[in-house]
Amino acid sequence: MKKVLFACLIILCSLFANTDFSEMSTEELIALIGYIDQTTEESFYQELDLRVPQMDEEQKALYDEDKKRRDDAKN
Repeated sequence: MKKVLFACLIILCSLFANTDFSEMSTEELIALIGYIDQTTEESFYQELDLRVPQMDEEQKALYDEDKKRRDDAKN
C-alpha cells in the first residue's frame, strides 16, 4: 500500500515543475529521492538537510544511504 502511495506521489510531483518541498512531509521527500529533476534537485536536498535533526532512525538511514551514493558519484 505504501509503495502505491509513494508511486502516486512521485507521479503527482513530476507534474508540477515548481514544487514547494517545504509543504511535503519528510516521508514524501524520502520517497522522492532519486526521482527529482536536476532543476529542482538543489532545493530538494536543501529541504531534506533542514529536516535531518527531526528524522527518525529509519528516515536517517535512507537519507544517509542516498547522501553516500551522491558523494560517491561526485568523486
